[in-house]
Amino acid sequence: MKMNILGLALIILSWTVCTPAQAEDVEYYAVLMEGAKVGYATHSRIVAEGRVTTTETTALTINRLGVPVSLKTKETCVETVRGEPISFVVEQDIGMGTMKTEGTVGKDGTVKVRTSGAGVVQESGFAWPRGAVMAEGLRLIEIERGLKEGTSYDVNMFSPGAMAAISSRVRVGAKQDVDLLGRVVTLTKVETTMSMPGAGEMTTIGFVDEELRTLKTIMPMAGMNVEMVACAKEFALGNNQVLEIVDKMFLASPEPIENIRSAKSITYYLKPVGETGNFTIPSGDNQRVERLEDGSVKVVVEPVSAPAGAEFPYKGTDKEIASAIRPSRFLQSDDAKIISLAKRATGDAKDAAEAARSIETFVAGYVKNISFSVGYASASEVAASRRGDCTEFAVLCAAMCRSAGVPARVVVGVAYVEDFAGREGFGGHAWTEAFIGGKWVGFDSAFKASGRGGFDAGHIALAMGDGEPADFFNIATTLGRFRIEKVVVNREK
Repeated sequence: MKMNILGLALIILSWTVCTPAQAEDVEYYAVLMEGAKVGYATHSRIVAEGRVTTTETTALTINRLGVPVSLKTKETCVETVRGEPISFVVEQDIGMGTMKTEGTVGKDGTVKVRTSGAGVVQESGFAWPRGAVMAEGLRLIEIERGLKEGTSYDVNMFSPGAMAAISSRVRVGAKQDVDLLGRVVTLTKVETTMSMPGAGEMTTIGFVDEELRTLKTIMPMAGMNVEMVACAKEFALGNNQVLEIVDKMFLASPEPIENIRSAKSITYYLKPVGETGNFTIPSGDNQRVERLEDGSVKVVVEPVSAPAGAEFPYKGTDKEIASAIRPSRFLQSDDAKIISLAKRATGDAKDAAEAARSIETFVAGYVKNISFSVGYASASEVAASRRGDCTEFAVLCAAMCRSAGVPARVVVGVAYVEDFAGREGFGGHAWTEAFIGGKWVGFDSAFKASGRGGFDAGHIALAMGDGEPADFFNIATTLGRFRIEKVVVNREK
């Protein structure tokens, strides 16, 4: 499974650590996945000169087909003692280097953002989400609400790492004995349900002491349990265990699908599993989704063709489509290297379809080093290194399309493979969609590079966007909640 999910896990874990009572304490946590220690987290809070500085660091290492992948993020929030946002800094090393994002919140609510990484500097801005709080603001709300059983309240949490505000409902439960790596402590259970429009919900369970320190967190993530447990510094920073995640994020197919490229469409019947059957599958131009009476979901994937004659660069007035042509933190379409590559790829292309197909083919040949050691790289990093796997193909393809004037986005989901390290079924995958002639058309440079041919009906989309970690919220909340019960292949010509 591609590592953008774990990048999102790092970000969500940083939201779940309540601030310690003492001003300069550093709290240490062990991060566990499926019971194996895979990393650590730290938390500190410093009060000085009327400002509160809260810093969260999270790091983990896992294996993908025997190849270790390390990811680390450091997030610093600066707020007034009243919890009003002043600034934030995020350093994410989830690709081939560190991406640094600095934000300053003006008195008028305008946020100025500067992002640097891979030799590229971007400046942007946005309006601070109404009512959103960061770490200190959240701490003050928690103090005000207290830990009385049955207390429930809503909070809008802004995550600098995700560059998004997440609506959350907090519910205070009963006290119970909790095992903290062999040490049993009586703590209060607190459930936090995070939601994003059209992307489903994720509920984390935290256990807090009387000083509102979260000593243990349990979070479902892509069909696995991720835990963070307070512990001694020596244990947190000590050796990690080896956890292979590919099998845990692979979906079995009810039957082999032969010659998938010849399928005009494929209908998938998805059956809920586990305690909750609430999962969201997005509809779009390439797939239609229907929830059936028994709670299962019917997904019909029928790839649309790119119509000839669509002009580029895009000159339409649709705001959503126009936003898919602008550079973003992970799709740096204004990077000089990417601009140059896009010009080489498109040459004298006569329309948007020809330009996008040329870029798809170019990227398939450009990324030479297929590496499972890359966590999640930006388009600029891929352009410079020429290595990675499916996500790196997808972000570079999308960024080059945008640079050429073709609106594009990154899509993540699952795709059928006949043989992936001896596995047959559906594995996590990423590809690109380009907006051509009024339709979002699928392109898959990674599959084209492998000889598969590109995008086909073997792809089920779970989320899409600018490549930001928050864009993948739905895949993190959906994987593990369903199995593929039946497939029906339509080969009509």
